[in-house]
Amino acid sequence: MRYYLCIDDTDNLETKGTGWLAERACNQMTELGLGTFSRISRHQLFVHDDVPYTSHNSSMCVEVQECQNPDTIIRHMQTFLEENGAPGSDPGLCLVGEDLSEAARKRLMQFGRDAKCTVLNKGLAYALASELNVHLSEHGGTGDGVVGALAGVGLRMEGQDGRYRGWWHLGPEGISMAAGEVARKCGAYHVQDEEGTPLDNDAPILLQERIKLIRRDGRPVLLAQPTGSNGSMQLLHKDALKIY
Repeated sequence: MRYYLCIDDTDNLETKGTGWLAERACNQMTELGLGTFSRISRHQLFVHDDVPYTSHNSSMCVEVQECQNPDTIIRHMQTFLEENGAPGSDPGLCLVGEDLSEAARKRLMQFGRDAKCTVLNKGLAYALASELNVHLSEHGGTGDGVVGALAGVGLRMEGQDGRYRGWWHLGPEGISMAAGEVARKCGAYHVQDEEGTPLDNDAPILLQERIKLIRRDGRPVLLAQPTGSNGSMQLLHKDALKIY
């Protein structure tokens, strides 16, 4: 069975970010044979004065497959967060199996959507986790990271939110390449416009120096936009991707 694993609020301004720690943890668990791990997605949550966060208020989520014992994953991550969470951070951990009922999935996804535009608290997060019988735990500081950890699972599960960790470099900005070739080299399902329409594989597209995948329909995709009146397309600049 597939599981969704999410962590939040593990860093401070002087340490490496939560995405770096998530990748490190996944590499450790892969070496231990605890499962196989998908690409990590970053999910942007509400930025507000009443929400404690380090720099951007985002959580990191990954899907786990070939997992024989989810409790082993939980124990490993609990120890990992307690040993590696930065001073002053408030780490939260969530693990959810894909075998939730449809009603439970909808509740979890709504919590994720709410966390992008509303101030939530850990009491609400724990209440929902208990109701849905999913694992949610805190591992230092105030433990407020449980809010982002639960929200990140809901957003990853819904499949319409987030950017994948890491950048691709296929050439200097402005170089033209076929959309299908760009997608193949970056491991994307396809290149699409911002309305969700896929580009033809042979359609020429102008590169950006740094290319990032986003998550749509549960898949990694690349976004492109028109460059002018002639109908040519260009991958979105990294600054334009921040809203995702």
